Amino acid sequence: MPELAKSVSNICNTLVKPLGDDKILEFNAAIAGIPGIVKLTLGEPDFNVPEHVKDAAIKSIEENDSHYTPQKGIPGLRKAISNYLAKDYDVSYDPNTEIIVTIGATEAIYTSLYTIMNPGDKIIVPTPTFSIYMDDIKILGGTPVEVDTSKDGFKITPEKLQHVLENEGAGAKAMIINYPGNPTGVVYTRAEIEALADVLRDKEIFVISDEIYSQLVYGEKHVSFANVLPEQTILINGLSKSHAMTGYRIGYIAAPKGFVDEAAKVHSFTVTCPSNPAQYAAKEALENGLDDPIAMRKVYKERRDYIVAELNKLGYETVEPDGAFYVFPKIPVEFGLTSDQFCRQLATEAKVGVVPGDAFGAAGEGYFRISYATSMDAIKEGIKRLAEFTDKLLQKN
Repeated sequence: MPELAKSVSNICNTLVKPLGDDKILEFNAAIAGIPGIVKLTLGEPDFNVPEHVKDAAIKSIEENDSHYTPQKGIPGLRKAISNYLAKDYDVSYDPNTEIIVTIGATEAIYTSLYTIMNPGDKIIVPTPTFSIYMDDIKILGGTPVEVDTSKDGFKITPEKLQHVLENEGAGAKAMIINYPGNPTGVVYTRAEIEALADVLRDKEIFVISDEIYSQLVYGEKHVSFANVLPEQTILINGLSKSHAMTGYRIGYIAAPKGFVDEAAKVHSFTVTCPSNPAQYAAKEALENGLDDPIAMRKVYKERRDYIVAELNKLGYETVEPDGAFYVFPKIPVEFGLTSDQFCRQLATEAKVGVVPGDAFGAAGEGYFRISYATSMDAIKEGIKRLAEFTDKLLQKN
């Protein structure tokens, strides 16, 4: 095993070195070796990919679809994405000029930020939210402007957005909004989206709308930000959550042509194109599998209803999520523990794995995230152990 030569040991992008690892994955890895731990950490569906979707990937391999595809993605998949967005969210995108197939929503986020940002730019990020946004912004030389939404039901309000734009938002290139939200599961209504759009309309600012959980909504139908403010919205979505295809790594960007023309350059220089089998599987999912998430939603809703009721009984104030597969309970103040301390003690003493709230931005401190993308048996055992752990903390305090 070669050691890094001293002569090159300090040759590094100075923006990368301070970042550290993603805290969600880092924390999950840190507790993974605890014997008998019940892991309620990662947002990975515990369902299998639908059989007809797997068959499409297999067929692609058997038919020797092993060559480079068009950099924006195979035409059939881009057409399927366009049709899906038009049917489900009443938004119109030209599959030839306004859609890019990416390596998961993760690449779509990075490519979008890279396309619009210059060093020193600001990006408005309502938090708590998916941690990767802040790291991507920093690695590109920008500054995330975190907006604490914890006192507003974990949603950014038009009043707070206006205040941020006037006081901290000079030079902001975009606002990243994620809904249904990770880690909170909150969903914005049409009225709420329209109110935010009214603040942003005609300003020199994009909306990067990460709607990867849009097929996992339990109440009112999902309303895309692109439906309300299409001219300024960069819509991000994918198949990872809706069809349990996390490992297939298929996401996409849908946006006006002027943006896509530039983003396609970043995409092509970075990844060339997604894999053939994954693209054909995604095409099948969107053409013949739009009902596949229905059964998953039903199971997730049952898990949500159980876990929210139990958490509130135990004294963990929990906003009921309307989408995704997470809950974000508040740690009782009387425990006197930070979110990291609470979660590490819970893991080591009660053998339950959850994610500290500070992994999702400063506004997440004082909370923890539970993923219910796992079996009901695991959830019930986790809640049982959490109850015992809570009793001990209460006795101690």
